[in-house]
Amino acid sequence: MDRSTIAAVATPIGRGGIGIIRMSGSESLAVATKIFRPGTLRAKDANLASKRRPPVTMRSHQMLYGHIVDPSGSSVVDEVMLVAMKAPRSYTREDVVEIHSHSGPAILHETLSLILRLGPR
Repeated sequence: MDRSTIAAVATPIGRGGIGIIRMSGSESLAVATKIFRPGTLRAKDANLASKRRPPVTMRSHQMLYGHIVDPSGSSVVDEVMLVAMKAPRSYTREDVVEIHSHSGPAILHETLSLILRLGPR
């Protein structure tokens, strides 16, 4: 059985205000901490946020407010809500992270691309 971490857009294409990207697997939490910045963040502060990374405490089944940030370019991708579901209390019985973002196809594509560059398939 393949145990690699996977990621995909979990909401259907079409009208809607929220788009969800779901990661499942042992690297889900580590990947999320690389692209998620908790709390408020102005676009002009994105570069500072990449250098002064506040510790992210992801408690299982607790929503966090923050931003998805491109770690290579330090640009803010979107304002999001993030929830981690630690194994075995998840859909897949593995660590799962859901990113609840705006539903625009460009934002979902950019966020998923960031995740895939960090290792998940």
